[in-house]
Amino acid sequence: MACDTLGRPVRFLIAPGQSHDILAVPALLDGHRPGAVLADRAYDANSLRAHLARIGAEAVIPSTRSRKTPIPHDPRIYKLRNRVERCFNKLKHFRRFATRFDRLASHYLAFVHIAASMLWMR
Repeated sequence: MACDTLGRPVRFLIAPGQSHDILAVPALLDGHRPGAVLADRAYDANSLRAHLARIGAEAVIPSTRSRKTPIPHDPRIYKLRNRVERCFNKLKHFRRFATRFDRLASHYLAFVHIAASMLWMR
């Protein structure tokens, strides 16, 4: 999920359950020009950082502990990442979103868009 500066959902993509979410980030950002991309340590990969540099976005991603030379990030901007987490929390108030009873990904994605539009109307 991509959120705007205020923590409102902007774009969704459902990735296969057996793959890591980092593989879906380039498709999620396709056509957007974010100034910065905030993500947690799990998204620390050279390939993602290179993609963000190509589209002109600042990578505000802390380095993993296993990285030999840590890459610095702006901790003030990184604190704003909680807005994405709060957006997920608001979406999880919708039971259908949290439990994912829908059998088809298209039906689930349709409800995600309905729930997101309800968040935008608040």
